[in-house]
Amino acid sequence: MVDTLGLLLAVVVHSAAIQDRDGAKLVFLKAAALCPTISLVWADGGYAGKLIEWLQQWCGWVLEIVRKLEGQVGFQVLPKRWLVERTFAWLGHSRRLSKDYEELLENSEAMVQIAMIRLMLQRLGRLPRPKQRR
Repeated sequence: MVDTLGLLLAVVVHSAAIQDRDGAKLVFLKAAALCPTISLVWADGGYAGKLIEWLQQWCGWVLEIVRKLEGQVGFQVLPKRWLVERTFAWLGHSRRLSKDYEELLENSEAMVQIAMIRLMLQRLGRLPRPKQRR
């Protein structure tokens, strides 16, 4: 789960035997404990259905589904849906996350957190550009 800047709020790595909608419950519960001021969550159509009511009941959050445009053929960037995809692309630059090297789920989660910490530190460490003389 990421914020509107694409920065990590919560991460849960689970086995492939768990459906994404059920895994979303795990990450939402974790995020609710870490970020209690959240009120709105955007997700794609795969998270529609009973998860909307569950999230309202357990976390008090509104789940807004960002759907494909009517008549959409092929890929098209949709508002809000690209936020998570952009974060995945950033994390993809981490060599350790390029393959499934970890044996424990907790280690995989830790590696995602370390990769995001590294990304944020790199951004914080950038020096401002000097002003150009005219």
